[in-house]
Amino acid sequence: MLTAGQLEEAIALAAKASPRAVLIDLAQADFLASAGMGILVAARDELPDTVGLAVVADGPATSRPLKLVGIADVVGLYATLDEALAALVA
Repeated sequence: MLTAGQLEEAIALAAKASPRAVLIDLAQADFLASAGMGILVAARDELPDTVGLAVVADGPATSRPLKLVGIADVVGLYATLDEALAALVA
């Protein structure tokens, strides 16, 4: 909750550059609250369909909640940065 605003700002800043994809690396995160998950869903809704969205998360504090609430069905969820990058350039 304390860093949700920073995540939202970073995504908005990245989106202004008209990217082909936005990659969010949560590999070092040790907690993911509903506020952060909501931002990920909002990002997918707000980004054009032509812009890929990938999230790197592989742990009980990040990937597990994303899978449990179904966000992994809406955004690309990857265990490693290499997997996410490979998927985005494919």
